[in-house]
Amino acid sequence: MPEANGTVPDEWRERVLGASREGVGLRLRGAGSKDFYGEALTGELLDLRSFRGIVDYEPSELVITARCGTPLSEVEAVLAAQGQFLAFEPPAFSADPTLGGVIAVGLSGPRRMFAGAARDFVLGTRLLTAQGEVLRFGGQVMKNVAGFDVSRLLCGSLGILGVITEVSLKVLPRPRLEETLRLELPAAEAVAAFNRWAALPLPLSGAAWAQGSAWVRLSGAPAAVRAARQQIGGDPVATPLAESFWSALRHYQHTFFSAAGLWRLSLPSATPPLALPGEPLIDWGGALRWYADPPREFDVREVAGAAQGTALRWRGAAPEGRFHPLPAINARLHRRLKERFDPRGIFNPGRLIPGL
Repeated sequence: MPEANGTVPDEWRERVLGASREGVGLRLRGAGSKDFYGEALTGELLDLRSFRGIVDYEPSELVITARCGTPLSEVEAVLAAQGQFLAFEPPAFSADPTLGGVIAVGLSGPRRMFAGAARDFVLGTRLLTAQGEVLRFGGQVMKNVAGFDVSRLLCGSLGILGVITEVSLKVLPRPRLEETLRLELPAAEAVAAFNRWAALPLPLSGAAWAQGSAWVRLSGAPAAVRAARQQIGGDPVATPLAESFWSALRHYQHTFFSAAGLWRLSLPSATPPLALPGEPLIDWGGALRWYADPPREFDVREVAGAAQGTALRWRGAAPEGRFHPLPAINARLHRRLKERFDPRGIFNPGRLIPGL
């Protein structure tokens, strides 16, 4: 059962209780770095940046707990001083997002397929509910045996279930050695190679393809990295260039992301090239593929669905919604969760699913 505990600013409780009484929507906002992401931005603004600070951090336990308004840069600086990091590589989008926003959106960087997604690192959360209560889910431990894992459920919920006021995250030590290799390969050969290498005990931490080149990042013990480098081949990439490349992917600063219209496709990693025009940008070892706006005659969602994947309209007009349509049973589950956590529908109305 969740534990009712914790404090939040009195103003927040009053705003939430007032909104519940009056049926007024609240737009939860941290740094606003991801305002473009998701559906409608509606409701009265509730700025969450003032509730900030690291609550607890014990490097030997590999866990950090911080309030929702804490800037990502502050969390990462504290971890870096101890040789640790957030292995899911949350994007910053040329800004400084809050930790609450990072978890509410749930996006992960190039290391996602090899280290895990954002939700895999969430150990516990505190949530301000529509009833003005602060509920605690999970904790500062690796194991969660409390039943339904609400903490992970909140990751990627875009704030529609309540205000994430505090987060406990698992952190990892920085790899002892990190190297990047570049190979000149067609996209199809690169994807096949990524999947072949991923099935081997190699210290992969990134595998991407762009503009005719496959980029492979190796992270771990020096002996393991050197052995993998010999097995994979390719050309070593100078550290500054390698860091620039992976950072550009992580923070969506690669030139590919400057296109006026973009689609983000999540697919089984071994999926062959899709019947879409133009060269994609490929990440996550083949599981994430980006396409600049194909002509209107191409139904991107139909193509993605036929490959057992989904397509998200990242940038550009989205008259049918940004997210891939949910199967009927999933849509019903989303609606039931929303009704359970937020019966008056005050938190970020329509942000994740239109009408919800």
